[in-house]
Amino acid sequence: MLKGFTHARLACGCRVGFREGVEGSPVTVVVDEKSPACTMSLHVRDLPLYDYREALRPSTRLGPREEEEFEEES
Repeated sequence: MLKGFTHARLACGCRVGFREGVEGSPVTVVVDEKSPACTMSLHVRDLPLYDYREALRPSTRLGPREEEEFEEES
């Protein structure tokens, strides 16, 4: 599945690797080596970086029930 790049270096100096993904995401990006100069708290060695594509998809859950219209009593 993975063809081409296997590693990359980010601007902060951290090195990331690309691994087979899971359902909904074909590739998982994992921090292989954290740079001593990196100030990003989200970059943790051996943990994947968050994939936002799942979050951008429309929700499959039902929304809140719509309230029925009411008439004022006079």
